[in-house]
Amino acid sequence: MEIDANGVRLRFTIHGAGEPLLLVHGFPLSGRMWDAVVERLAGEFRLIVPDLRGHGGSEASDQASMGDYADDLVAVLAGAGEMGPVVLVGMSMGGYVCLEFCRRYPDRVRGLALVDSRAEPDTDEAAAKRRETAERVLAEGSQVVADEMVGKLFAAEASSELRDAWRAHMAATSPRGIAAALNAMAERPDSEPLLRELEVPVLVIVGAEDGITPVEVAREMAMVTGGELEVIPGAGHMAAVEKPAEVAAALAEFARRMGK
Repeated sequence: MEIDANGVRLRFTIHGAGEPLLLVHGFPLSGRMWDAVVERLAGEFRLIVPDLRGHGGSEASDQASMGDYADDLVAVLAGAGEMGPVVLVGMSMGGYVCLEFCRRYPDRVRGLALVDSRAEPDTDEAAAKRRETAERVLAEGSQVVADEMVGKLFAAEASSELRDAWRAHMAATSPRGIAAALNAMAERPDSEPLLRELEVPVLVIVGAEDGITPVEVAREMAMVTGGELEVIPGAGHMAAVEKPAEVAAALAEFARRMGK
């Protein structure tokens, strides 16, 4: 499905029926990263899977913020006919977007699952590196980020076929979309205070071999929120791609409780 919202055209898919889950992908990916998880959950839940602006089939903008992405998600939910609270599921940058969604639209959140993500903002050094990379991408193309990231995303035992497929997927992402996302991540607010104030159930999922958002970071988020922690053995930062059965099982157990 496609909708026009907030100055861009957004693409999303809907699968199944039941308790609604909104699955938000990471950077610089698309909703396709959830495919194997969706296959396992669609028999029980209604899954709404957007492509964030500038990613997948959604139109890019020259600039974006976490607030823009969160506002886009509200528009996607309206396009899907979901006007009540949903279970938010965000992977990596998708987690940053979901936290901003919680800040802006708390009454639309039934539960929050953060997958291989974090709440604290970039350091000044990390933010500067993102801005520098954004300029390189606009000048040289998306392959800059694809080549840089592919080695960081997966557990050591991930196959070369899996790595190559996702390198190609990232390289196909719009340079404008990647640059806008990099700058948005560099400017994102500190969401650690928000975590302490959340009044909804929280699930934190992390790959045991995630080198980008390590288990220690995930454990701290779970402790702060009083939420649950699920560590996925044999997975890196792309736990939902590497170990979809395990991620789907954790999400299903969490979402079932939201529906009671």
